[in-house]
Amino acid sequence: MARSKVLRFQQDIPATWQEALQQYLWFKQAEGLREITLKGHKDVISLFFKRHPEAYNSTKLKPSLYAFMGEPVKPATYNIRRNYLKQFFAWGINEGFFTENPLNSLKKRKDCGRVIQLDVEILSRLLSTIDKTTFAGLRDYALILLTLDSGIRPSEAFSLMPSDVNLSGLEVCVRSDVAKTKMPRTLPVSPITAQTIKKLLASKHPEWSHNTPVFCTVEGKTLNRHSWNDRFEYYSRKIGIKIRPYDLRHAFALQFLRNGGHALALQRTLGHTDLTMTKRYVSLTQDDLKEQHALASPLNTLLPRKNRLRNLKARE
Repeated sequence: MARSKVLRFQQDIPATWQEALQQYLWFKQAEGLREITLKGHKDVISLFFKRHPEAYNSTKLKPSLYAFMGEPVKPATYNIRRNYLKQFFAWGINEGFFTENPLNSLKKRKDCGRVIQLDVEILSRLLSTIDKTTFAGLRDYALILLTLDSGIRPSEAFSLMPSDVNLSGLEVCVRSDVAKTKMPRTLPVSPITAQTIKKLLASKHPEWSHNTPVFCTVEGKTLNRHSWNDRFEYYSRKIGIKIRPYDLRHAFALQFLRNGGHALALQRTLGHTDLTMTKRYVSLTQDDLKEQHALASPLNTLLPRKNRLRNLKARE
């Protein structure tokens, strides 16, 4: 029996890095990446080749990459560049465009992250400065309450539809197609948050479509991070303190732990894939342990107050 022949087609290597990037973006889009993530890949890869146009399809790829990765940037920026470029070259190797991935030998840098601690008094001032008699003000108030109550990401909140909000059940559903990790999760909310969202939904223009997001603009369009940042710039000027939208997520995490919440519950609520980021919040609340220890130490009941004071003076 004659053996069948396997036809092999020669893979044409894109002539320019722009063509290679476009094919890569089509591939990542087929994988289901969100538009904002695709833009991140495009921006980083484009930045590299614009600064090192000689690197594509040449022996200068490795030194050019090392020069680019050696630029004085923050650890978070370095890790993003490494991640996106590493994925691009791994795809290129699989497609036959490249023969090696120079980024395999570069490790991630330790990133302590940026966590802003906002006092309760500052948050109260922020809420009190909002004019809830207007639709935009009521929307801002409801979205801030939701973030402080659940730690939801701004991008996830912008995509919430009325069907995602169970007001009677006091919960909000983050769908898999809008979640950063592609994993759906249900967030419990307080009655005051549910009541405010209910009031917001009732305030929408009657001619707006049922597909209008919960947190929309005054024209009934989807709110975005740029307009939300602008609103925070406005409120920051009013209270004289710089606050960013993502700071509210940090505030939720820290207050959740300080009020007795568990780290694993916080991880699930925030939608973290592991405990790495959650541990940063835990470490920032370690100073609170001193106060808790002073109140709850077993020695408070085992030793007379006189002995405890004597021990304290001896240490001093």
